[in-house]
Amino acid sequence: MAQADKPLVWLHGEVKTPPFSAAARLEAGLLLRQLQRGDRLALPHSRPMPSIGRRCHELRIVDATATWRIIYRHDPDAVVIGEVFSKKTTSTPQHIIALCRQRFRAYDAASRDEED
Repeated sequence: MAQADKPLVWLHGEVKTPPFSAAARLEAGLLLRQLQRGDRLALPHSRPMPSIGRRCHELRIVDATATWRIIYRHDPDAVVIGEVFSKKTTSTPQHIIALCRQRFRAYDAASRDEED
């Protein structure tokens, strides 16, 4: 990882085979690597998720048998992963949105505590 690359902070979830296919795992890895380098991704790979919070987005990975989503947030010092899940409907489930909000708030509170 180059000095300017941001680390990935996993609050929950992982990308592994199975349940991801090898191709989907590679695609997710490449997209996450671009985020670490500071690239801003757009549709069809990523879309903003203002319903979760500022700087929050949803990575979209289409697999042979599932459509995967990775909820992430661009922080100044890291790419924070809130959730990895298989999406079965056109809208993000409300429990996923609430869970990600809660995880990001807890992460922010813990980060503030470490600074004090």
